[in-house]
Amino acid sequence: MRNVLQALCLAATLALSAGVTQAWAVRPDEMLSDPALEARARALSRELRCLVCQNESIDDSSADLAHDLRVLVRDRIEKGDTDRQALAYIVARYGEFVLLKPRFDLRNAALWGTPVVLLLAGGLFMLLGARRRREASPPLSIEEKKALDTILSGGE
Repeated sequence: MRNVLQALCLAATLALSAGVTQAWAVRPDEMLSDPALEARARALSRELRCLVCQNESIDDSSADLAHDLRVLVRDRIEKGDTDRQALAYIVARYGEFVLLKPRFDLRNAALWGTPVVLLLAGGLFMLLGARRRREASPPLSIEEKKALDTILSGGE
């Protein structure tokens, strides 16, 4: 019982500490004084990938490069850039990979289309395989049908 209680306490501590680190990723010294501009900066930061962590936004990451990108976003907003202009500036510097949701264009069409093509190819492969198996197995003879009926009806 004591081990279970210790495990629950450890799990609760880990869950709380994980939430705290993400909430404190944005440092107080990088926040803008205008709440409207800060809200825009936070929204843009949630759209940008941390190039170090790669599976989280710069808004959630505590990596130094994420900090630099957050400062850059706020700098662009303070200079009067629209959200689109600020994103375009960062994409021009770091490439399309910096976006958590890449845009659809001809350069990354294969990225977006490959899952659909693979799904269709897999379905076609399964359909043709089932048809081939059906054609390869000969129909049951009269004796085999009688034996099967006997087995299915429970008699011997």
